[in-house]
Amino acid sequence: MHDGNENKVAERRGFLKTLGLAGGAAAAAAAPAAAQAQAPRPRKETEVEKVAARYRETDHVKAFYRTNRY
Repeated sequence: MHDGNENKVAERRGFLKTLGLAGGAAAAAAAPAAAQAQAPRPRKETEVEKVAARYRETDHVKAFYRTNRY
């Protein structure tokens, strides 16, 4: 009778391991799809932003160029 109880325990453990692995795999497969679905779309530039000056050669930029020998 003792061996029969050990068999049931082993079967139960195997079943629970299978459930745990299947649940983890399902969560891992669903995570990238959920993250991709919630990614925000980049907004378009306005006309003002398109013509605005973006680059300014300030003192710290000049120091960077000197340091890196550009």
